[in-house]
Amino acid sequence: MSLIRGNSILPAAREPIELHTADGLKLIGELALPESGTPKATLICLHPLPTHGGMMDSHVFRKAAWRLPALAGLAVLRFNTRGTTSVQGTSEGVFDGGVSERFDVAAAIEYAEFHDLPNRWLVGWSFGTDLTLKYGCDPAIEGAVLLSPPLRTTTEEEMKVWARDGKPLTALIPEFDDYLRPDEARVRFAAIPQAEVVAMPGAKHLWVGDAENVLNEIVKRVAPGVATPLSSTWDGPMAAGDASAYADRTVAAFDPL
Repeated sequence: MSLIRGNSILPAAREPIELHTADGLKLIGELALPESGTPKATLICLHPLPTHGGMMDSHVFRKAAWRLPALAGLAVLRFNTRGTTSVQGTSEGVFDGGVSERFDVAAAIEYAEFHDLPNRWLVGWSFGTDLTLKYGCDPAIEGAVLLSPPLRTTTEEEMKVWARDGKPLTALIPEFDDYLRPDEARVRFAAIPQAEVVAMPGAKHLWVGDAENVLNEIVKRVAPGVATPLSSTWDGPMAAGDASAYADRTVAAFDPL
């Protein structure tokens, strides 16, 4: 029995993928599936702000892809939005401040739907939460989990779209977030009656030291039949990722609002 560490990679069927947007771009991504059986749910990950270090390998999403196929039976789809670089490569196009990225979100949802990935959930982090709220209320999506939503560019009307649709929406709000803390989040998300606002004690915007708590909260919503907290040990083969590959981009820095 081995302890699961920050760079531990548990068994999964992993493959590089390409997403193709309606405006003609090719985006770099990866799909991680359980080694056997049908996934219980699918996470489509929308990363933090790419101009300040956000990418498909931002640490919470990297750990999700390295652990959740084995520990929770989930499929994890990660990708770099337009103009974003990670060790897997650079997606075509240029960052557009969350405007043309609507095509990127649509391409990821379309890929998951076309490949029959079941029970599809969006998981947005910071910038990715605005993309989720603006463009993610799609018939092919079951619901969404938001990590550290700043509500920077999401409009009142876009919030109303989620309210009218009724899809489940959970917002994980760090106690010491730089932009939106639990009390204000409850006020802002009151526009979406079904929204669940979860205060995360002691956490900060970047979730450093709190990735395991985040993964547990995600699994509770998307695969409630899976026991949580997830195991911190693994009895079987386990590889180790090269943490140095992410040394300058493990977490992102964000401009003030």
